[in-house]
Amino acid sequence: MRTPTHDSDFSRTSEQLSAETNPYEPEVGSLPRNDLSTADLDNVNKTGTTTIGITTADGVVIATDMRASLGGRFVSNKNVQKVEQIHPTAALTMVGSVGGAQSFISSLRAEVNLYEARRGEHMSMDALATLAGNFARGGPFFAIHPILGGVDAEGSHVYSIDPAGGVMEDDYTVTGSGMQLAYGHLEQAYEDDMSNDEAKTVAARSIKSAAERDTGSGNGVFLCEITEEGVDIHGHHDFEEVI
Repeated sequence: MRTPTHDSDFSRTSEQLSAETNPYEPEVGSLPRNDLSTADLDNVNKTGTTTIGITTADGVVIATDMRASLGGRFVSNKNVQKVEQIHPTAALTMVGSVGGAQSFISSLRAEVNLYEARRGEHMSMDALATLAGNFARGGPFFAIHPILGGVDAEGSHVYSIDPAGGVMEDDYTVTGSGMQLAYGHLEQAYEDDMSNDEAKTVAARSIKSAAERDTGSGNGVFLCEITEEGVDIHGHHDFEEVI
């Protein structure tokens, strides 16, 4: 077989294709990226925060504090809702940079809506947790560490989504700057098969415990109750209303 010369039509075509994407592969989009340095990220508005997720006999209870801070030193907002519904029977907490967390929630909510529109059925919690982990691993969401809680045909689920995309399911979990303080109370008070009302009291007391000492947490508590009927979220500036 004759070898094509350097200046042949074949060689020119090969050189042209080598500089482009494979023409036989499907075109796919890419996640947005940023060029921020570590120093830039240190100045991002972060929530501080304490967030808690608890599985119960009735469903799931999620609790968060209400304070947004700048580096844990300055209170930038006293009435932040750090838990959002992202699925008919699931919610996600906001932990880390405010912009990154808001973008993460919006992206997940859009994917869930698209899934339901295409398939005509709700996404399972296992699939939703996997999607959240993939987003955290590959997306431009800065340092986030949310809790995902939800109810599906398999029961009640609580997942911790770490900044590297790791997904860990547990009966209860805590994330945020006040996690060690909240865990101290939660470890002592948690019981299997608690009702949602009992879990809300335990969660609120754990948030209050963190708010007493963690400068990034405080100003009240948002309580999210999830059952097979849906998601209900209410804020309380006075802890005594729910303890």
